[in-house]
Amino acid sequence: MAKINANYDRLTAGYLFPEVARRAQAFVQAHPGVKLLRLGIGDTTEPLAPAVIQGLRERVERLAKVEMYTGYGDYEGELALREAICRAYAERGIRLGTDEIFVSDGAKSDSGNIQSLFSSESVVAVEDPAYPVYVDSNVIAGRCGSFDSARQGYRGLVYMPCTEQNGFFPVLPAARVDLAYLCSPNNPTGAVATRANIRRFVDWALEHRAVIIFDAAYASYIRDPELPRSVYEVPGSERCAIEINSFAKSAGFTGVRLGWSVVPNALAVEDGEPGKLNQMWRRRQSTFFNGASNIAQQGGIAALSEQGHAECQRIIDYYMDNAAIIRSALLGLGLTCYGGSNAPYVWLKTPAGMKSWDFFDKLLAETHVVTTPGSGFGPSGEGFVRLSAFGHRADIEEAAESIRTNLRLG
Repeated sequence: MAKINANYDRLTAGYLFPEVARRAQAFVQAHPGVKLLRLGIGDTTEPLAPAVIQGLRERVERLAKVEMYTGYGDYEGELALREAICRAYAERGIRLGTDEIFVSDGAKSDSGNIQSLFSSESVVAVEDPAYPVYVDSNVIAGRCGSFDSARQGYRGLVYMPCTEQNGFFPVLPAARVDLAYLCSPNNPTGAVATRANIRRFVDWALEHRAVIIFDAAYASYIRDPELPRSVYEVPGSERCAIEINSFAKSAGFTGVRLGWSVVPNALAVEDGEPGKLNQMWRRRQSTFFNGASNIAQQGGIAALSEQGHAECQRIIDYYMDNAAIIRSALLGLGLTCYGGSNAPYVWLKTPAGMKSWDFFDKLLAETHVVTTPGSGFGPSGEGFVRLSAFGHRADIEEAAESIRTNLRLG
């Protein structure tokens, strides 16, 4: 008799973003004709860079010619793309081999799948607040107990609070931890880890034979040249860290779908010699994945070209200017907010200690602006909402003005 994976029943009701969409739709149905101003889900809105479009078109045209047609490619990704990714790392002084790069259909997939390399008994720590896939994938894998409504977290999962007091970067876990998820720039807080922050975790991981899973999907938004864009800018991290990255936000590939993971050959664990995890991830990808779209990969190669990089950077600058507009409106009202300087998200502290969902509803009702409640990202997200800078300039300006004009404080 077939039985379900009962771990799915441990997930809290409703994934965060569908719940945001449900509440927004209910508001529209109750208020016909109202225009919603969306600063919620972090989906890109601007057209792809011209160089990227050209790359995509060229690959489509090649598929139309029998002498140029290609089918399945390498499971790890096309060599030309992996070489381009290696060159991008080399510009920051990081030397990687193409056999350490694994191209995928996006960072979210890799973030959810990478945990399959590790024992089901592994103790997992996550930054709190954190992108939900880190938590939910480990719940489904059976590494967590039931949800504790009193502490607003899962039993057996180690939460590393990111608060105003610690600059939204966690202190080292006090208890035993085998896997630690870090995200920089952080989604949702917009905080960026310093080299010293990463150094502490790398030293800890090496001492305890733990593995860091480092999500760098928003690295291209870092404007401060002193801040690291990769965990591998810290020596020794190649022996204890896996890095996940994406073209979704750096090149607008949210719909195209393309990303990569770095699993260094030097990475080792307690019961596996250096290279073992690299071999396992290669086997995992060849078993469960037939490789990213060859059309998308050609777009990725174009995005990493000199022209493509410059064009993509102009789009990133556009979004970061949006973030500045949002921050200005919030700060002008005397509200406290973080992020938005080296990341496309603004982390707004709710006024008067309001709960996240209550302030979400207040913003929706009074300003018609849709945000994302911080509590949906974890216990330490309570008392905050996330505002996204992804949007058309006119819409961002309209949302900022509506908040400035219509939000009732005090």
